[in-house]
Amino acid sequence: MPPLPCTPLSAPVRVALVEDDMHFQQAFAEAIEAAPDLHLAGVAGTRSAGLALLDGPAVDVLLVDLGLPDGSGIDVIRAALDRWPACGVMVSTTFGDETHVMQSIEAGAAGYLIKDSTPGRIIEEIRNMANGGSPISPMIARQVLQRFRQHAGGRTAEAPAPPPVREQVTLSAREQEVLNYITKGFTAEEIAGLMQVSRHTVQTFVRRIYAKLKVNSKMEAIYEARHHGLLAR
Repeated sequence: MPPLPCTPLSAPVRVALVEDDMHFQQAFAEAIEAAPDLHLAGVAGTRSAGLALLDGPAVDVLLVDLGLPDGSGIDVIRAALDRWPACGVMVSTTFGDETHVMQSIEAGAAGYLIKDSTPGRIIEEIRNMANGGSPISPMIARQVLQRFRQHAGGRTAEAPAPPPVREQVTLSAREQEVLNYITKGFTAEEIAGLMQVSRHTVQTFVRRIYAKLKVNSKMEAIYEARHHGLLAR
């Protein structure tokens, strides 16, 4: 009897790390290398080395510290968004102030974790990021929400602002298909099986959808897609 065909395993999530603290760098690197579904594609300890990493093959998740010895990790985030547009960038730092948080988000970071997280949690959040999530420490989430509440409160005291004009968003047929599956709650792995493509291809479609809708999470994408008429109400 001929051997049964084997179902190929999904390719591991490719991760790059920009971290100057050797304790955290070693802990994160060891945790990533020990995870069977992750692959450590590169490590840098400075801003310049982090920028040099971007000249190599793209990764799926880039973990970046902000306080680097020769500059800010925000420069690496901006460059990564330009060179690796499908990559999910996650900050891992000791800086929890509003300035660093907002600068990182505006630069293109889709996740922000304070360095009180264990390597095990970092691994879970890398997986979350690779599946289209936006990991964020609870303290940072509260801070961002508070900022938007204050901004909204300040506007209520003034004359009401006119509703913003929404740019028309157009998705390709495959992007629309992925969006429909996301709305129904399918994971990236399930969507890959349904569309007969790799998980990384699905993640690329998700990143493109997020970029076009100018969002950083699945819930935001669904909300914006409905407002743009891309989904049935």
